[in-house]
Amino acid sequence: MSAYDAIAELYDPWSRTVVEDVDFYTGLAQEAGGPIVELGVGTGRIAIPTAAAGVRVIGVDSSPGMLEVCRERARLAGVEALLDLRLGDLRDPPVEERVRLVTCPFRAFLHLSDDGERLRALGAARRLLEPRGRLVFDVFQPGADDVAETHARWIEREPGIFERADWDEERRLLTLSVRGPSGATTMALSWIGAAEWRSLLGRAGFELEALYGWFDSRPYRGGDDMVWVARRPPE
Repeated sequence: MSAYDAIAELYDPWSRTVVEDVDFYTGLAQEAGGPIVELGVGTGRIAIPTAAAGVRVIGVDSSPGMLEVCRERARLAGVEALLDLRLGDLRDPPVEERVRLVTCPFRAFLHLSDDGERLRALGAARRLLEPRGRLVFDVFQPGADDVAETHARWIEREPGIFERADWDEERRLLTLSVRGPSGATTMALSWIGAAEWRSLLGRAGFELEALYGWFDSRPYRGGDDMVWVARRPPE
């Protein structure tokens, strides 16, 4: 059972203000042309706008509850024909197609607990790509200010929806708890730094195209957020 099943109905209200990445990922999908693969598709926060832009999306998620919400949202938006939703793990996605773009938005790779899992997921994404195809994903490493401001405190992120971050900086592990009217859950997120992600991408057989510091494509100059763009080399 996925930790997200318990908050499938809560997820959209909890994340409703997270919109800064939607145009970025939708634009990449339009540039690539469909189908694309989105790993960690969730309730369709990115996939539904992408489908609304006319791009077919193969969406993979490990939470049946999140996929159920996504299907209903897609139906209501009139784009269900462009969404192919599949239950599966991002380390071994149930996808046979080869595509020009694989994305993993909203820090989903942080659910990978160690370098072995990260390499497995990166290798799986590479196998889905055509030569010169792109993998694009975003992750973070917390800044000292963020840790100090949020550690071990319940914070009301949205009306009636509370979030607590317990940071273990030595283990580089975030235990994130969420609770609200329709559910509650706790999940573990693991982070690493930019140099380590760069090394893992190389070991997984990718060429690095860009590392951005935000979704406006500003260069990464250190800091919390990283947006990675990597390519599968030509054969």
